[in-house]
Amino acid sequence: MEPLVSKLFTPIQIRDITIPNRVWMSPMCTYSAATGSGLPTDFHQAHYAARAAGGVGLVMVEATGVNPVAPISPVDLGLWSHDQIEPFSRVTAAIRAGGAVPAVQLAHAGRKASTDAPWNGGGYVGPETNGWETVGPSPLAFPGLPAPRELTVSEIQEVVQQFAGAAVRADQAGFDVVEIHAAHGYLLHNFLSPISNKRTDSYGGSLENRARIVLEVIDAIRAVWPEEKPVFMRISTTDWVEENPQDDRESWTLSQSRQLALWASEHGVDLIDASSGGLDIVPIPHDRDYQTAKAADLHASTGVTVAAVGRIDDAQTAHNLVDSGDVNAVFLGRPLLKDPSWANQAALALGAEPRYVHQYDYVL
Repeated sequence: MEPLVSKLFTPIQIRDITIPNRVWMSPMCTYSAATGSGLPTDFHQAHYAARAAGGVGLVMVEATGVNPVAPISPVDLGLWSHDQIEPFSRVTAAIRAGGAVPAVQLAHAGRKASTDAPWNGGGYVGPETNGWETVGPSPLAFPGLPAPRELTVSEIQEVVQQFAGAAVRADQAGFDVVEIHAAHGYLLHNFLSPISNKRTDSYGGSLENRARIVLEVIDAIRAVWPEEKPVFMRISTTDWVEENPQDDRESWTLSQSRQLALWASEHGVDLIDASSGGLDIVPIPHDRDYQTAKAADLHASTGVTVAAVGRIDDAQTAHNLVDSGDVNAVFLGRPLLKDPSWANQAALALGAEPRYVHQYDYVL
């Protein structure tokens, strides 16, 4: 009798896109675009192609700005211009040639934008050093950064349409999945959390109002993104304030994430990429499942399709999360930076067939 193959290495179909396995590359900024251009380079093509050949089922290209003031840093990627389509098409072709599904995370960094690369300290860079004025729902600063300018309602509507425009260009560049970045203290998360959103108009106050821009972004993308292609959304399931009895601020919570996941699904999001934190500097647990347990809760309580991420660094942990039914897939970050062939190694350990087995079998 042949051994049972881990569900981790079985395909999953979302809309008309079949993803060959459930080990996926998480979006991770590389700070390697030419300053201010948003253009991917040969580095990006090689970087993402290596992880595709290394066996992951889906490669999620890093946070990609929807307008020139949306990136986290001046050296991040963007899809706000037609000129960016062709360079991205080389990246998608390389990912697809490696056997993985090409995906891209569309993002606006909000009050955490215009910062330097981490190896340069990560601090704010102003207009005089290739940076820009940041924006947010309210003029409240992230610790250590300047306060953003509050967006007007008309500017909010412009941002919504910029997400849609970036999705059109993503499709033209050959991506099969787009992910809306609504996590980690960036613009859409800024609107969701009462810590950073003190508005009194239709985009602030109640949960429905704070979620309004997110649902409008989903609707705008779904109106232009092919029906057969999936839309993912990354959220922070908690600000990590609700778990701290010494911190009584109203914040973004797991229960609100459950409601948002249901609304997002109704509006056309096909998978929730469940992360956490990033809105403020607060203590985060050291438990191995600090984040994956919340992803499992989200899946169990709502029935939506969920991918887990965070401290998944060995094959057995990834296998357990998916085989148990706790989540539908896993995103890996740091392990894939350390070893582009992590997924191939995990496949061997779990009795599945690695990708490019003959080309690499002398080292696997």
